[in-house]
Amino acid sequence: MVRVPESQRVRDALENAVVDGHYRPGERLDPAQLEKEFGCSRTPIREALQALERSGLVQIRPKQGTYVTELSISEVAERFEVMAELEGMAARLSAGRIEREALAELEAALKECESHANGGDADAYYYANARFHGVVYDSCGNDYLRQQAHALKRVLQPYRRLQLRVPDRMRRSLAEHRVIADAISCGDSTAAENAARDHVLVQVKEFSHLVRTWRALSAS
Repeated sequence: MVRVPESQRVRDALENAVVDGHYRPGERLDPAQLEKEFGCSRTPIREALQALERSGLVQIRPKQGTYVTELSISEVAERFEVMAELEGMAARLSAGRIEREALAELEAALKECESHANGGDADAYYYANARFHGVVYDSCGNDYLRQQAHALKRVLQPYRRLQLRVPDRMRRSLAEHRVIADAISCGDSTAAENAARDHVLVQVKEFSHLVRTWRALSAS
């Protein structure tokens, strides 16, 4: 069994706590309290908070502390709209440029997603899902696009993770992955682009309820 690094364990737990509303938007996170809560040293806490800052979930303010980011529905939606276009472009280019080894890796990631979806393990599916999309980005043959897609994916990770808990979302996500993979494998660039773009845009509906919750918490 693969041992999850301490910083990743803390990050995952913090990510869940924030998106589930345990920590309110604008709330300050106390590293000393987090050490007690997670029973670990300061280093994994610091690494986890730095990772969450890169994803946009928290803000680290010099000499002030770390605070949960406050996002509006429009801010999150705008990021997903851009992500949808990047995903579509990456899939379109990958359909014409992906190599045999990468196709095998894409299929392996898809099978891993299927296994976790069948097992109802949203957290494990989340990582297999990230692997699937990463193969598409890395196979597009455009290094600038690859970098931008990976960077924005990190920003949206908490929201993409949360929407996997929506009832039946994993099954539908898996079916969408299959359409994308089949189009890329067949070299159908138009179908791959449309499927990848739609796969991201549908997630706007899946996370909108979360952002509304954040707004309600901020106002209370």
